[in-house]
Amino acid sequence: MLERLLPEMDIPFDAAVSRSASDCPLHLQVTDRDRYTLNLRLTYEFTDENGMRRQPDLWIRVYRDAGVAEALQCSQRPPWLAADEADPAAHAFLSEQWRRNLMLNKWLEYLLEHGHGFGMSERPRVAAAV
Repeated sequence: MLERLLPEMDIPFDAAVSRSASDCPLHLQVTDRDRYTLNLRLTYEFTDENGMRRQPDLWIRVYRDAGVAEALQCSQRPPWLAADEADPAAHAFLSEQWRRNLMLNKWLEYLLEHGHGFGMSERPRVAAAV
């Protein structure tokens, strides 16, 4: 589903906003580019008396070579040393990872239903050099 929202994984811009007639503006920010991965952030931005807040605020890693994505809570995984499969920290992390990925999938469905996308027509325009 991410490829429908973002048809080109070789994104030529660092940030963009998708607008929908029936939903809030969706902000995309590329946070890191690598040969095989792309890290990005998808969020709505709200301003209230406490300032700007992002919600939901999903950090996503796209594995270009495998064609899959995962929702990250942060840019690095927790630094535990799992001696066996019964490690409670490993179990807790994987359980949370499952919930984040499930949330990502459901949110992507919602965004696509509301017409969001970052294809050619939604790209930020760069002024041509004169």
